[in-house]
Amino acid sequence: MFKPRNIKHVLNIHKNKRFKFFLSRALSGDNFQESLDKWSRKKDQFARGSKCILSGIQPTGIPHLGNYIGAIKKWVDLQDAGTHETILLSIVDLHAITVPQEREIIRENIVGMAACLLACGVNPSKTILFQQSTISQHTELAWILSCLCTMPRLECLPQWKEKSQKYQEPGVGLFIYPILQAADILLYKATEVPVGEDQVHHLELARHLAKAFNRKYGVIFPRPVEIIGEVNRIKSLRDPNSKMSKSEANPMGRIELTDSSDEIYEKIKKSVTDFTPHISYDSDQRPGVSNLIQIHAALTGQSCEQIVQESAGLDKVAYKSRLAEIVNETLAPIKTETARLLQDKHYISTVMEQGRDKANMIASKTYSQVKQLVGFS
Repeated sequence: MFKPRNIKHVLNIHKNKRFKFFLSRALSGDNFQESLDKWSRKKDQFARGSKCILSGIQPTGIPHLGNYIGAIKKWVDLQDAGTHETILLSIVDLHAITVPQEREIIRENIVGMAACLLACGVNPSKTILFQQSTISQHTELAWILSCLCTMPRLECLPQWKEKSQKYQEPGVGLFIYPILQAADILLYKATEVPVGEDQVHHLELARHLAKAFNRKYGVIFPRPVEIIGEVNRIKSLRDPNSKMSKSEANPMGRIELTDSSDEIYEKIKKSVTDFTPHISYDSDQRPGVSNLIQIHAALTGQSCEQIVQESAGLDKVAYKSRLAEIVNETLAPIKTETARLLQDKHYISTVMEQGRDKANMIASKTYSQVKQLVGFS
């Protein structure tokens, strides 16, 4: 059995950097056993630690079908699976203002987004639904994390390279919002974060900042990992080489969750495909048709291969009609419930206030620890 002679002996021979770091930080006076016990408790806490999921969505208009399939539906599935002790879903209004927003519109969008999320199945008794800006610790932690980040680290992020090209003079908020995103995650000590492929680099930044903070001040943040679903990103109905987006200039490219049945039918009918009449799945050679099959698969739970086999006798016109029926059947109850909730804004306010209070309890505890470690208190 290994018997350490002293602290220096352990630090010299042990290869685990986290062990060495925490042990050296935890040492109080010359009490070696107390330090070992303190490290062991921290190690066990992270090993057994409660699973916490956090995700967010910007209030920039009614969610579209791509949001529903790629994010909201997954959140509801994770919520109903009951495998995580804490699930937080934030309406990230602070992120929304990285690009110009009208005051009344963003206020209306926050309420509309909350209504849509509830209508899609987000359950306030299982998920903490809250508005980001109502928890001040998000921005306070973001400032501390920004002091641990470098400009070259942010400049190399693909999202900055892409979005900054759209503006002659891009704002600072657009540049540093990935740090705020990291603060969103770390403030609740989230262990898992559902993300799209385009956000993986931002989660890597959150991991980097968690590690930097833990190394500099003390270990409090777990290492968050991504949850990436099997469904590919839903593409625009007008440009199947680009993702479906709220910012797309042509509204025919996206199906919003509150679109009427006729609007949905018309958008799918006029979706861009190709000149081949039969139905087959090939995302490289037939991106338009493959996108429609992806939507079909995501809403029914079938595989793309099953859908192609079932559609063997259909041409594209008939297949589009069939898909429109499936989309309408899925979205009809969501539209009805959204409309009902928007007539009961007192209920929405109550849900958001309760979510704020629950989120604040977690955020306050974490930030209190942060302030003590940094030296603010």
